[in-house]
Amino acid sequence: MTRAAGWKKEEVVWVPSTKLGKMVQNGDLTTIEEVLNSKYPLKEYQIVETVLPDLGEEVLDINMVQRMTDSGRRIKFRVCVIVGNTDGYIGIGSGKDALVRNGITKAIRDAELNLTYIERGCGSWECNCNSLHSVPFAVTGKSGGVYVTFKPAPKGLGLAAGDTQKKILEFAGISDIWTKTKGKTRTTFNLALATVDALKKTSTIKTMS
Repeated sequence: MTRAAGWKKEEVVWVPSTKLGKMVQNGDLTTIEEVLNSKYPLKEYQIVETVLPDLGEEVLDINMVQRMTDSGRRIKFRVCVIVGNTDGYIGIGSGKDALVRNGITKAIRDAELNLTYIERGCGSWECNCNSLHSVPFAVTGKSGGVYVTFKPAPKGLGLAAGDTQKKILEFAGISDIWTKTKGKTRTTFNLALATVDALKKTSTIKTMS
């Protein structure tokens, strides 16, 4: 996994302010599965960093946005970041700030709060290895004017996808897949959101173990 250049996590003492955070700090919940399956909402990014320390992150896109005000033009940077552990957990987030470094930090924290589990499998009729290398069935995701369809692929095919989608799929732990995109795919942010939206749908249908 790669980190954004010049970025470093802050070394501060975490004082939980939510019930879920206190349970994690006290050792009542020790795994990410227990955290996501609990009845409490995930509101503190430190929870994810505690139970999933091997989480990696990568910047997908940095865009400059401008806004006109009475005092003049305000410029900020919008950053899109993906986080994952290459073993089924993935999250995407965005952050805005006048400084790129602060925008990256905000985006990483937002992605950690949006962490979700991706169901993997071997759903291709050309393959019967029963390993977790592809998606279990075809799924479709949408964001803005971008539509993404993923179909199971046999082992050894690789990632038949664009560069942005390849990064996201690798972070999710998928190594073989067929992809089809439609719409304004040059918009990296919407393409990334549509990709994650499609992957999230793999966990909406119950599959046999």
